[in-house]
Amino acid sequence: VQLQASGGGLVQAGDSTRLSCQASGKIFRINVMGWYRQTPGEQRELVASISSGGTTNYGDSVKGRFTISRGNDKNTVYLQMDNVKPEDTAVYYCRLSFTRYLFWGQGTQVTVSS
Repeated sequence: VQLQASGGGLVQAGDSTRLSCQASGKIFRINVMGWYRQTPGEQRELVASISSGGTTNYGDSVKGRFTISRGNDKNTVYLQMDNVKPEDTAVYYCRLSFTRYLFWGQGTQVTVSS
């Protein structure tokens, strides 16, 4: 299984950006995809996740601003980031989990300037 993330970069505070993650390989149809983020010296934290059934879960700091969704192929996950804040600056990682397996993407940097 491979996860290819794209998007991110430099964004102005208050603006929007979108991250994408394409999963490929042998993927069990019942799974959870999500986005986590990490800043230097901190633990990786949940941003948002979405199950194959469409159930979503958000970290408290992004509720009402970020939206996670799946593409029609079900193996692509998007993170729409609206009204971004400087504290959203982090490396964002895509994650896929099913049965006992856990996979991470390579990480993409999002930097929000004030």
